[in-house]
Amino acid sequence: MISVTGQSVTVEMIALAAKGDEKFELSPESRQKMQSSRDYIDKRISSGEVMYGVNTGFGAFSSVRISDSEIEELQRNLIRSHSAGIGEPFNKQQTRAMMLLRANALANGHSGIRPAVVDTILEFLNNDIVPVIPSQGSVGASGDLAPLSHLALALIGEGEAWSDDGRPVSVQTLLQAKGVKPLVLKAKEGLSLINGCQVMTAVGMLAAHEAREIVKVADIAGALSLEALTGSRRAFDPLISATRRHPGEAKTARNLLKLLGETSEIAESHRDCNRVQDAYSLRCMPAVHGAVKDTLAHVWKVLETEANSSTDNPLVFADENKVLSCGNFHGMPVAFAMDYAGICFSSLASISEQRISKLINPAMSGLPAFLAVDGGLNSGHMIVQVAAASLVSENKVLAHPASVDSIPTSADKEDHVSMGTIAARKYRSILTNARHVLGMELLSAAQGLDIVRPLKTTPVLEAVHALLRKDVPFAKKDRVFATDMKACSLMIESGRISKLVEAETGALEW
Repeated sequence: MISVTGQSVTVEMIALAAKGDEKFELSPESRQKMQSSRDYIDKRISSGEVMYGVNTGFGAFSSVRISDSEIEELQRNLIRSHSAGIGEPFNKQQTRAMMLLRANALANGHSGIRPAVVDTILEFLNNDIVPVIPSQGSVGASGDLAPLSHLALALIGEGEAWSDDGRPVSVQTLLQAKGVKPLVLKAKEGLSLINGCQVMTAVGMLAAHEAREIVKVADIAGALSLEALTGSRRAFDPLISATRRHPGEAKTARNLLKLLGETSEIAESHRDCNRVQDAYSLRCMPAVHGAVKDTLAHVWKVLETEANSSTDNPLVFADENKVLSCGNFHGMPVAFAMDYAGICFSSLASISEQRISKLINPAMSGLPAFLAVDGGLNSGHMIVQVAAASLVSENKVLAHPASVDSIPTSADKEDHVSMGTIAARKYRSILTNARHVLGMELLSAAQGLDIVRPLKTTPVLEAVHALLRKDVPFAKKDRVFATDMKACSLMIESGRISKLVEAETGALEW
């Protein structure tokens, strides 16, 4: 059982929550903080004070006073009216992550709501009652209103959730089957459930978790390509990265030397060749892959900071006797990070595609055209590179930053918004495309290594080559390469490649 404290969520914890294998409970300390905050709000309500979101309307209706007898209806109406999402739903893994993030934000005790609200979220999570949440409809301020409203709708026993066999069903059906009671909202609780950036943050954190694997495999794929292209190791000398001091550059150079530093018959075969410099896509791997690693480190920090923040409005500070209206629900910190990540992983896919381009071009590689053993009769990897180029160009469109856009909403009350959820969804797509491109590079690099036989590469890269060949045999003649491309991409996604390498060499740096 993992304790939810409001302060201890990590990317790793979110990845565990997404799988559905862990159970969660509210920590005693957070329970006490939440109860104190709620007692303070109840005291101010009983005194007849008017507070936004507690006994007023919302947004442009903030000046409308709501009677005490209508407060619970106000909260239900808010959730129902704001459940205006559209489009394909988020998957169960992403939604589980959202649920834990929302529970964690509320556990900080600055929302003035009962601990029962977090208890219900965690009860849903622990019983695998996962709401169906449409992926479109959020502008990222006041947080992720529409998608989080669909989450809250399930908590009050309405809307849809995912059945065990992956179908949308009535939430009521699942609640009855699993013996879970819906939440009855009290003052401010509806608003507190939907103010925040947990949707964009959840999508971003799960993507960041996968991105760690992708940056490791980029170094592995690049090393395989360099060997197939009989490239030089000189550009990875630690003296070089010591002159620039970007952490990611040094990490990448060290990774590449781990992979390439042992005895290689291929390297020995061209030790005395007169090639002075390799193409940028080989020689500049430390600079480019390293910049991606540094970006990922920044994005990781932003996401974990956001995950452990209070993002409600208004925020309650019982000890200071204050209820403060604010903008902590605004998604711009996450929006910027998601756009930044999308841009850098677009570049990672692009440099990978250029290495594929070199592998299929005999003028650059010295290998048969398109890596076809019997060219003409066979087209080889001609369209593998075309498919990679297509994904790279698609990423260029997706990498246009969402966060530079804004559109006034709520009758101009909410006049500057982040578009952070759009940025996160785009980044998710870019990352998937980058993984596919790297899978294509692995496919082409392995083909190239087979063509330069009987010469062998380093022991660790030979082990990677052997692993690839378990799922994808050498192509003596044309076949449906889409099957091979998918197999290589799945090997990256599963972590099989990096785990093999790290078992041989020790951990790769990311």
